[in-house]
Amino acid sequence: MKAKTLHEIHDEGMNALRERLGPVDMIRFIQMFDSGKGDYTKERRQWLSNDLDEICKEIQEMQKKLE
Repeated sequence: MKAKTLHEIHDEGMNALRERLGPVDMIRFIQMFDSGKGDYTKERRQWLSNDLDEICKEIQEMQKKLE
C-alpha cells in the first residue's frame, strides 16, 4: 500500500468532517484548534472608544438608522 501525501490526508479528512458534521459544524470544529493571532485586548483598545458619551452617541445613531 502506497503512503498518502499530506495533501491527500488533509483532503480526505476535510471531506470526512464535512460529510459527518456538515459545513457549519466542520468549521466550528476546526476553529477549536486555532487560537488566532495577535493581542485581542491591545487591538480592541485601538478600535473601541473608552468615552462613555461617545459610545452612547454611536448607539443612538445606530438606533436611528434602524427606525
